[in-house]
Amino acid sequence: MNNASKQRYVTVLAVGIGMILVTMYVSLTNGVFDITVQDVIRTLLRIDPKPDQDLVILEFRLPRILIAGLVGMGLGIAGAVIQGITRNGLADPGILGINAGAGAAMVLFLFFYQGQIKGTGWGSILAMPLFGLVGGLMAALLIYLFSWKNGRLESQRLLLTGIAIGTGLGAVSLFLTLKMNASDFEMAAVWTSGSIYNANWRYIVSILPWFVLLIPVIVRRSYVLDLFQMDEDSVRSIGVSTEKEKAVLLLSSIGIISACVSVSGGIGFIGLMAPHIARRLIGRTHKRIIPVCGVVGALLVIVSDYLGKMLFAPAELPVGIVVAIIGVPYFIFLLYRNKVRS
Repeated sequence: MNNASKQRYVTVLAVGIGMILVTMYVSLTNGVFDITVQDVIRTLLRIDPKPDQDLVILEFRLPRILIAGLVGMGLGIAGAVIQGITRNGLADPGILGINAGAGAAMVLFLFFYQGQIKGTGWGSILAMPLFGLVGGLMAALLIYLFSWKNGRLESQRLLLTGIAIGTGLGAVSLFLTLKMNASDFEMAAVWTSGSIYNANWRYIVSILPWFVLLIPVIVRRSYVLDLFQMDEDSVRSIGVSTEKEKAVLLLSSIGIISACVSVSGGIGFIGLMAPHIARRLIGRTHKRIIPVCGVVGALLVIVSDYLGKMLFAPAELPVGIVVAIIGVPYFIFLLYRNKVRS
């Protein structure tokens, strides 16, 4: 990394983190119940805290902002890995069917158990996210097994299998939601569209271990993603165990995606947009792309959640819908640009 590119990389990261902090400040202090920055500081530092400000800041707004940032970071990093493995700039975590798997598991939970689990303990609060996590991991395992052929993980087969299984699981979810009562149907519809309105500190604790364990694995192997941009036979010729590296990177990204989807529902397009924005800002070296993807993804979800919360206040738009409003035109732009280039 020469001095100019290193300076650009540091500048992009600094500006991105600065924009995240500004957005967090705006989201913390603005809403139906406005709070001054002095009140926020006094509440966080526990200097004569007031009960109403404690409730708004520590129970509602701050957990929601942190969940939005973590989910955006995870989906952005996972998107960079998936695009690197498949060498397809239009690949997205949602295409792999993991969102659909988690969604089907959540709908099953709502269909069979909603209202039967009582209490405010860890088990009752995390029951629904745990169902989503297991559903996402099982869908990913199924897709992975079907994508393995002749001792190799085929990238195109992975995408096609993900689309097929995701469509099938989506149909199962739709069938079950039509059998629900009105209140459960509304909850299922909001969750599957991508929402973090019920974020809490226990959700944050439940997904942090996945980030702490798997993101370092991806960063440590980021150079392999650069090698994957070459022909696969060329990669093997320099001594890289391609199938092993693909498996480690893909399983790490799947774990992160499943953890994110388990607490936020199906938020799409972040894994598509963040890598493209990162590449336009700092080039194609994955050692730099992955951290920038995390920052860009976090910023996109935090901003989208704030817009969804404020545009039609006191009503709210799920963050997944706001992201889709931004993401669909961007996806069309990418398709058009690829068509022009070809």
